[in-house]
Amino acid sequence: MGALSIYHWLVLIVYSVAMVVPFWKIFPRAGWPSALSLLMPVAPINFILLWILAFKRWPGDARGAP
Repeated sequence: MGALSIYHWLVLIVYSVAMVVPFWKIFPRAGWPSALSLLMPVAPINFILLWILAFKRWPGDARGAP
């Protein structure tokens, strides 16, 4: 009891890659370093960063937009 099977490790690796790769491409477009995406598999951090990313002003936004 308490040991993780190979299936659990495989799911963890797939989940981590699925969280890191898209944000590795998104963060530079928002003006943030790509390495920040390595924090995305950590649940509370990815929730906070996703909300900040959604509501921040992006470099390509028009100046007059809210």
